[in-house]
Amino acid sequence: MPLKSLLITGGAGFVGSALALRFREAYPECRIFALDNLKRRGSELNLPRLREAGIEFVHGDIRNKEDFDALPAVEAVIEASAEPSVLAGLTSAPDYLINTNLAGTVNCLNYARQHNAAFVFLSTSRIYPINQIDKIRTVEADTRFEVSSEQPIAGISPRGLAEDFPLEGYRSLYGATKLCSEYLIQEYHHFYNLRTVINRCGVLTGPWQMGKVDQGVVVLWVARHFWQQPLGYFGFGGTGKQVRDILHVDDLFDLVQYQLENLDQVNGQTLNVGGGRDISVSLQELTAICQRVTGHTVPISSQVENRQADIQLYLTDNSRVTNLTGWAPKRSAEQIVTDVYHWLRDNEAQLKPILG
Repeated sequence: MPLKSLLITGGAGFVGSALALRFREAYPECRIFALDNLKRRGSELNLPRLREAGIEFVHGDIRNKEDFDALPAVEAVIEASAEPSVLAGLTSAPDYLINTNLAGTVNCLNYARQHNAAFVFLSTSRIYPINQIDKIRTVEADTRFEVSSEQPIAGISPRGLAEDFPLEGYRSLYGATKLCSEYLIQEYHHFYNLRTVINRCGVLTGPWQMGKVDQGVVVLWVARHFWQQPLGYFGFGGTGKQVRDILHVDDLFDLVQYQLENLDQVNGQTLNVGGGRDISVSLQELTAICQRVTGHTVPISSQVENRQADIQLYLTDNSRVTNLTGWAPKRSAEQIVTDVYHWLRDNEAQLKPILG
């Protein structure tokens, strides 16, 4: 059955707006609501794009139960809202972070339960503890750190972190709020029969992401090369060998669309979702791609000391989600950087005050 109605929270943000626009293309008759408080700078640039696509923008805040009362019933909710910074609550008071990422999720769950709507939650790889990730044995290669084949803990292999990776420890206040939300979603699934799926996303990226140091590093890296501004390798020896897998937001859409169309197959699942080993980069390697795509070389400083809550390596083991659904990411790191570069070039006047 075609999807007839959909609410996306955080719908004017990078991920929310990208999903809204792709769902509009896939389901032209679907009524799509995008709820957002427009707190993040740059989200206002998405409002004309949503309006032109016929997506109904609702200026509201998931922290406020009353903002849900004015919404009609929908068939599905995609919870894409969040305070996404891993440094949130570490350099400032944690109130906004907790009220948005935890209390806000409760409001979203209650709305979905009220209307018997399917619930897709975009969680994060940051639910995995820093102290456990620090135990991962790595090997230093020419341009990156690699995962050693022999490990002292479960849930880690050269493919990356799997869902049975240990959860005991500390992870950042951001990661803690997302993990607490996961636990509540599992309770709503079991006791209220809410149809749910949790996607633990790695680094999501692509055009229209307003990249910053603490969130959106790929776009930040491309933008600094595009406008020929300096960068820095921070921590882990200052060599830029720390690694992340990266996932194009269009690859995420492909999965979420499949999940909503095959809900019985994924109902109640918690899935790691990322670029995996094949679509991963170190900062060194990302720099080389940016140099090729933009034609620019920028000065890069080096700082040996690690920054708070930073990790050396994260790779997603997609085995569970691929075995369950057949989904695998398709867009390469080179394509991701190229797509971001073209977006910067085509919208330079709009974006330079924010990203430049």
